[in-house]
Amino acid sequence: MKNKYRNIFLVFGIAAIAVMLFTFDVSYTELAESVRRAGLWFPVVVLLWMLIYVLNAGAWYIIIHDGFKGGKIPFWRVYKYTVTGFALNATTPVGLMGGEPYRIMELTPYVGVEKATSSVILYVMMHIFSHFCFWLFSIGLYVVLHFDYLTTGMSAFLGLAGLFCLCGVYFFTKGYRSGLAMRSIGLLQKVPFLRNWATGFAQRKKDALERVDAQIAELHGKHRITFYSSLGAEFFARVFSCAEIYCILLIFTDTISYWDCILILAFTSLFANALFFSPMQLGAREGGFALAVGGLALPYAYGVYMGLIMRVRELIWIVVGIGLMKFGNRRPVESEEYK
Repeated sequence: MKNKYRNIFLVFGIAAIAVMLFTFDVSYTELAESVRRAGLWFPVVVLLWMLIYVLNAGAWYIIIHDGFKGGKIPFWRVYKYTVTGFALNATTPVGLMGGEPYRIMELTPYVGVEKATSSVILYVMMHIFSHFCFWLFSIGLYVVLHFDYLTTGMSAFLGLAGLFCLCGVYFFTKGYRSGLAMRSIGLLQKVPFLRNWATGFAQRKKDALERVDAQIAELHGKHRITFYSSLGAEFFARVFSCAEIYCILLIFTDTISYWDCILILAFTSLFANALFFSPMQLGAREGGFALAVGGLALPYAYGVYMGLIMRVRELIWIVVGIGLMKFGNRRPVESEEYK
């Protein structure tokens, strides 16, 4: 049965890649020229994400093991499920529609369905929470580095962005304290086409959902070292991923600083996430990069070129992630507790 669902995810991923390749809004000639111009920096950018995914997988691994104790699941499997999960999410409009169910399915034989569900929910929360922390950090960084260039319009934008991020931090902090499983099902009960299903699911799985929420609250309340270690790994992954932008911009200029690359990524990710419904954030990311580099007095073309290089890199990792679904799928020996 598990192989059946894995094959469904595999077929979905392959179909999504095919759709994206045939609906690309950029010609393949332009993509090939961008890769050629990048030269040796392109493989560096691709390999850089091997290390970034190590940090992402590490954050999830810490949650699964309540820190660094025990060995319920090997790190390489967590790494595999992390890469594949992100690949499935990147091919899904709205995101979080393919990667998270896949991760829960794969993790269940190791830790049981409740622990698998709570750890995946916790990791998704941590992943998004680190975005808000990164954006807040970048707002402060911009004020410190470019205080003399603050205009009324930019000050208003930073104020609104800061308020938005603080609301996000408050929402997730509250979710960590009381859990989000029951609350999420409660929200689905208000959606017209999902109301009946969500109501029935909440009634059937009420006890299990409450236990999941208890595990979520326990991480924040009793396992602070685990919580902040996982958050730190995700936050550092954001900062480290700015090296990709730095490497690409070095092709054009040697005056760019790593701090400016942090600001570029922060603005672009904020802009692209506002258009979350677009698969692979097609168009939104390139536009965000163009606006971001323009705001730092760099040519807008740098942003478009950077977006193209990162688009090719992402396609490569999506193919790798989908391909990993067929690698190392030997089912673990389950204990009676998890059957």
